[in-house]
Amino acid sequence: MVSFHHQNHSFGFSREEIEKAVKNNKLLSIEIEFSLRCNFHCPYCYVPQDSSFENELSKEEIQNVILQAKKMGAKKIIILGGEPMLYPHILKIIEFMKKQDLAIEMFTNGSLITADLAKQLFTHKVNIVLKMNTFNEKIQDMLAGKKGAFKMIQEAFTNLKEAGYPSEESFLAVSTIICRQNIDELPNMWLWFRERDIIPYFEMITPQGNAKQNEWLTIDPKKACALFKEIANIDRKKYGQVWDPQPPLVGDKCMRHQFSCLVTSQGYVMPCVGVTIEVGNIRERKLSDIINDSEVFRDLKNFHRTIKGPCRTCEKSDDCYGCRGAAYQLTGDYLASDPLCWKNADRQKEITYLPFTVEEIIPQKSPMKIIDSLVSVAEGKADVSLTLDENTPFIGEDGIIDEAMYLEMMAQAIAAQNGFKQIDLSESAPEGFLLGAKKLEILGEARVGDTLKVSVHKYAQYGGFAIVKGTVLRGTTVLAQGEIKVWHN
Repeated sequence: MVSFHHQNHSFGFSREEIEKAVKNNKLLSIEIEFSLRCNFHCPYCYVPQDSSFENELSKEEIQNVILQAKKMGAKKIIILGGEPMLYPHILKIIEFMKKQDLAIEMFTNGSLITADLAKQLFTHKVNIVLKMNTFNEKIQDMLAGKKGAFKMIQEAFTNLKEAGYPSEESFLAVSTIICRQNIDELPNMWLWFRERDIIPYFEMITPQGNAKQNEWLTIDPKKACALFKEIANIDRKKYGQVWDPQPPLVGDKCMRHQFSCLVTSQGYVMPCVGVTIEVGNIRERKLSDIINDSEVFRDLKNFHRTIKGPCRTCEKSDDCYGCRGAAYQLTGDYLASDPLCWKNADRQKEITYLPFTVEEIIPQKSPMKIIDSLVSVAEGKADVSLTLDENTPFIGEDGIIDEAMYLEMMAQAIAAQNGFKQIDLSESAPEGFLLGAKKLEILGEARVGDTLKVSVHKYAQYGGFAIVKGTVLRGTTVLAQGEIKVWHN
């Protein structure tokens, strides 16, 4: 679920605006979840069914983060959910945003948009993105997870039209997911919307949340390619709109990580709804500090140098990096190539996936290599796994490892995170040194046969030098924890 944007622009912003925002560490837009509460149960929704509604942002906290975003340059606020119209203060916050001279877009299932509410939204110049996946009543109810959803959406559509949508000042768009159940009718839907000045917003499903449990929705990437090309042909011949087909959006591109972010209903800041890496919380730090200090955001803004695999060498790599959400959800690596892009269909072996064996990404070699696999990466964090065997160095006759090995495990874990990021970026071998340690606590013993997890968090960095907190666990039992100082190339 993302904001609509004008043809051949990313989210309505020009390439020049985006480049300037990147250069100056500014935002152009921001997506905010007011609440995750929803009266539909869409089988493709990015919000898992077991999501918590506890500890959601107050009205004052939402207003505060909007002001912070505006101070960072944001011109547009995109309201997500859940269903925004279930949020009790929705109109008050819309009025607040209009007073701040901010453009507003709202994604809604339409179920609560009465004739009166449609008029109020039109008066406040709220751009509406109505979720509608098909003209087939039975299929629509199924894709909404609610009986009667089709009629609710049609009623909302009528109310919005009668209120004045679409107009030059307030657009009406329709958000449609591409799935096995509706793919054959999408070209005709596109035409129907175009003829009525309604913006068709068709997107591929990101494999996360409910969608991971409902693979019956999935389409083959090559079928998606055929659909994109068919609609591109329609737009070129009938409307003079010329664009190159590329996932995940029909008729446009998603480069949102250059200039936008998501603030969740509990205040966590993420790159987008698909890259579900929490880089901070607005209840603890300012939005500008969170974004500007984030390694993940820096990597995504610097995508020309950081993306790995086929997407890195693709002819479209100047202004496309596939769907970062699909890449992260399927590979565990937010910098991996998009496995769902049809251009990568025959190049899956060139895409990095976690867990990843560490032989080629850490400087330590046998017999000093202790860790086995890099399991996960996040904001300055990494988890690795290892199994101790009789060949592990510094094991006593009783089978118990020397305490100094815990420090080496932490050093190798952060080396694995660093080396993993350098894949495809450098021809030189990874190098690194453990420079010191402090506050090491030994809380248990590890012995031959144990499988351990090492979690590291790089909380300070100065050039190639970093200070890292590390924890070694066997199951849920903490065996050791402490801090190390390291250098990497």
